[in-house]
Amino acid sequence: MSKQPRKPIKWVGSAKRDLDAMPEDVKDVFGHAIDLAQAGGKHLDAKVMAGFGSAGVLEVVEDFRGNTYRAVYTVKLAGWIYVLHCFQKKSKSGIKTPKEDIDLINTRLKAAKLDFEAWQSKQGAQ
Repeated sequence: MSKQPRKPIKWVGSAKRDLDAMPEDVKDVFGHAIDLAQAGGKHLDAKVMAGFGSAGVLEVVEDFRGNTYRAVYTVKLAGWIYVLHCFQKKSKSGIKTPKEDIDLINTRLKAAKLDFEAWQSKQGAQ
């Protein structure tokens, strides 16, 4: 029985710095979710994020001391995990993700796709 290789991570924009600035308990949950994704699994709390079509954008939400934190990543770029955004949800009205964060996720998803295409082209040239 062969073991599936772990997928490497690519951090887009400030996602890694933003995750590093979060409380340790939140970092542990998000780190575990990303680790599971690398191994081909899915965290129990990972949910498909609406509005991204078939881009395979997932989010993990963690509440900690009255604050809500989110990590957003995609697994649909073959062989890679792209972490798109890690943030503390600031909106106090409802559970909807603020438009600014959705826009940033869209921008970073486009950047991830371009990076992936460049990597594929480089692989084909070798």
